[in-house]
Amino acid sequence: MINRASPVQTSLVIHPQSGDLDDARVAARLEEAEGLATALDLDVADARAEPVRRIEPAAFFGSGKVEQLASELSGSEINVLVLDTALTPVQQRNLEKALNVKVIDRTGLILEIFGRRAQTREGRLQVELARLTYERSRLVRTWTHLERQRGGQGFMGGPGETQIETDRRIIADKMARLRSELDSVRRTRRLHRSRRKAAPWPTVALVGYTNAGKSSLFNALSEAKVLAKDMPFATLDPTTRAVRTPTGRRILLSDTVGFITDLPTELIAAFRATLEEVVEADILVHVRDMADPDHEGRKADVEAVLEALGAGVEADQTLIEAWNKIDALGAEAREDLIWRSKLQPRPHDPHIVATSAVTGEGLADLMAVIDDALAKGDERLHVRFGPADADARAWVHEHGSVLEEGEISEAGVTEALVRLSGPDAGRFRARFPRLEVTLEEASAG
Repeated sequence: MINRASPVQTSLVIHPQSGDLDDARVAARLEEAEGLATALDLDVADARAEPVRRIEPAAFFGSGKVEQLASELSGSEINVLVLDTALTPVQQRNLEKALNVKVIDRTGLILEIFGRRAQTREGRLQVELARLTYERSRLVRTWTHLERQRGGQGFMGGPGETQIETDRRIIADKMARLRSELDSVRRTRRLHRSRRKAAPWPTVALVGYTNAGKSSLFNALSEAKVLAKDMPFATLDPTTRAVRTPTGRRILLSDTVGFITDLPTELIAAFRATLEEVVEADILVHVRDMADPDHEGRKADVEAVLEALGAGVEADQTLIEAWNKIDALGAEAREDLIWRSKLQPRPHDPHIVATSAVTGEGLADLMAVIDDALAKGDERLHVRFGPADADARAWVHEHGSVLEEGEISEAGVTEALVRLSGPDAGRFRARFPRLEVTLEEASAG
């Protein structure tokens, strides 16, 4: 029988350690790099940090380190070197020649994972565009047919500029076609978004570092069945569901792609349409994995991406932090975290709620905080419902809430204090102009 299974790729994962990162941050980066390699089904034989004093233009490492790696790899089963940094095309090509193994940098690693995870047409188009942008600068290394002798007349013979230029044109044409298809998809997304705004229901987007538990939290809050796995970038395609808050307010909850340190610029550009869900949300819920030893570093990474997108507190968006995965903490650490989450926030600091998507702890509190944040723009109206105003009463229950209601008079009339968002209050007045009464009229009634 012929074994058609793909051969196992054994890898060495190296995080080049430079600058003044502390040990905890370096350990977190190394663990993340190892997780990314595992997500590509690579068998990680070893993972370590290597100090780098100076980055060499030719091969990233100095000649002595390259010789040391070559000696180490030559007598092993390792056939893939994963470097947790961005390499230039020249550095990548020279390392592969010197070490005689496949070399993947951080950008290539993340692009490959995105390519495997994308499910929708939009996601696949975005990944393909990002991949071609990355490949275009690496034509000489990646397109092996450039190194083969070609037959034919003299002007057709051998690898050279003519073939490279041809391949660049092929990629450019593919990228132009992908951009055109993406423009069509984005127009559809903008249409859907404009329809949601016309509803209008406030939007709440879950953001955070990859694998922080956003999809699990999304599923718990919306009763959806979005893929939620303990692996990087389980979610690439945004999902939106209508959810009711404790007061009956309807909101649109969105699960978004996870952020990561040094997110490749190709992906930020290609996924801008997807990330618009974050930019245009009324409230951002920053989901943080508090069981991660480097959760403060992850927080800084997320805030940096939000700033690059023009989102977050600086863009006047309300930000709430969900301190997630408290079920994974020890009893003492868990109690301390819950106590700290309940401290009164300082002005301009986000509200904090300790949560567990697994046990459901804190989820009701999170929805209540979201409700309170949205209520800041609400209006309270005194209305008078008569026997023929059942449709108006139903409209209020659909779009807002009844805070107080008096007894029904003999004529079948009752007065109520209702709460509606600013836009819905305007719609109510336009649709039912005779029902609102002044405070004096309500007191006299």
